[in-house]
Amino acid sequence: MGSSCGCGVTLVLVFCLWGVLISLSSAARLSASRQKLEVTKHLNRLNKPPVKTIQSPDGDTIDCVPVSKQPAFDHPFLKDHKIQTRPTFHPDGLFEENKLSEKPKAKAHTPITQLWHTNGRCPEDTIPVRRTKEEDVLRASSVKRYGRKKHRAIPKPRSAEPDLINQSGHQHAIAYVEGDKYYGAKATINVWEPKIQQTNEFSLSQLWILGGSFGQDLNSIEAGWQVSPDLYGDNNTRLFTYWTSDAYQATGCYNLLCSGFIQVNSEIAMGATISPVSGYRNSQFDISILIWKDPKEGHWWMQFGNDYVLGYWPSFLFSYLADSASMIEWGGEVVNSEPDGQHTSTQMGSGHFPEEGFGKASYFRNIQVVDSSNNLKAPKGIGTFTEQSNCYDVQTGSNGDWGHYFYYGGPGKNPNCQ
Repeated sequence: MGSSCGCGVTLVLVFCLWGVLISLSSAARLSASRQKLEVTKHLNRLNKPPVKTIQSPDGDTIDCVPVSKQPAFDHPFLKDHKIQTRPTFHPDGLFEENKLSEKPKAKAHTPITQLWHTNGRCPEDTIPVRRTKEEDVLRASSVKRYGRKKHRAIPKPRSAEPDLINQSGHQHAIAYVEGDKYYGAKATINVWEPKIQQTNEFSLSQLWILGGSFGQDLNSIEAGWQVSPDLYGDNNTRLFTYWTSDAYQATGCYNLLCSGFIQVNSEIAMGATISPVSGYRNSQFDISILIWKDPKEGHWWMQFGNDYVLGYWPSFLFSYLADSASMIEWGGEVVNSEPDGQHTSTQMGSGHFPEEGFGKASYFRNIQVVDSSNNLKAPKGIGTFTEQSNCYDVQTGSNGDWGHYFYYGGPGKNPNCQ
C-alpha cells in the first residue's frame, strides 16, 4: 500500500516537473521569437532601402541611401526639416594640414581613406551608411542599448573621485580647457590599431564638446577613431561620432544608429574602417577633425580632413549646447572591465607611454578651439587628467609646427599598473 502510494507521488512529481519544463521551454521560445521580431523591426528602422550597395574588403556592407531617407529623419522634430547642404560659415584660422613630423621638413604621406572606397563610391545626393547586421544588435545587452555608450563614459577632471570613476570601468588620458564659452574644437590625431583584451572593452581617441554639468543633463558631441569589437564585431580602427543630451541615459548614439546627426557627404561612412594606420617606429598616419557651431543656423557641423564636411547635429537636440560649450576635451578612453581589481591590458593609443615620443607614442597636434567670433584659436590654460598615470598617461607641449599638442596613451596592465 505504502509503496504504491510512493509510486503515485513520484509520478505526480514527474508530471509536475515535465509541465514546468514544457512551460519554461515555451516561455523561452516565446521570448526568443519576441526578441527576433524586435531585432528585425530595429534593423528595418536602421537599414534604409539603398540605391546602390558596395561590399567592403573588411566584410562591411555600405548602402548608398538617399540623403532625405537617412535615419536622422525618423526623429519627430525633423519631419519637415529643410536639409542644410553646407554650413553658412567656416571657422577662420585653419592650420595647414601638411605636416607630419616634428622636424621643419614636411614629410609626404599617403592620404587616409576608408577601406570600402576600393570597391566603389556612392552617387551624389546619397550618403554611405554601414549596414547593421542581426549579430551586431544581438551583441548588445538589449536592442534598446545597441549603439549607445554606458553611463559615466566621460571624464570629470576638476572634481574627479578616482574610486567612483574606476568603478565605472572607464579610464582616460586627456587634455582639456574650461572656464569660457566654446563654439567648437579641432585636432589632428594619429591613427593606431590598439589591442583590446576582451570583446566588451574598447579603446578610442576623440574630442569632446561638452555643455552643462556632469549630472543627468550633460550635453556632449564626440568624434574620433575607435576599436570596439562589441559594436562592430572586429578589431578594425573606425571613424566614429557620438552625441547625448542627457549624460548617455536615453538620448544619442554612435554614428547613424539613431535619429539625430544629419549627414550630407557622400564620400565618408560613419563607423567604417580607416586605412592605413600608424606603425611603431614606422610611418605615421593621422586624421583631422573639426567640429564647430554655425553662427547663423546654430547647428554643430563636423569636418573630416580638409575636404569632407560630413554633416551636422541640429541645435534642437541639445539644451546647453544650443548656446555654446563650457568645456572641450581631447584624448583617449578605454574600458577596463577586469574583475577583482585586476587591470586590463587593453591599449590606449599606440599602447606606448607619451615619453616615447614621435613614431612610438600616439598624439594630438594642432589642438584649437573656436571662439564666439568663429575664429580658431590656440586653447588657453590647458589642463590634463588621467585616473592612473602608471596605466595611461598624457604630456603636453607646443612648437611652431604642431601648435599645442600632446602625447598620450599606454599599455594598461604592466608591472606598475596591476
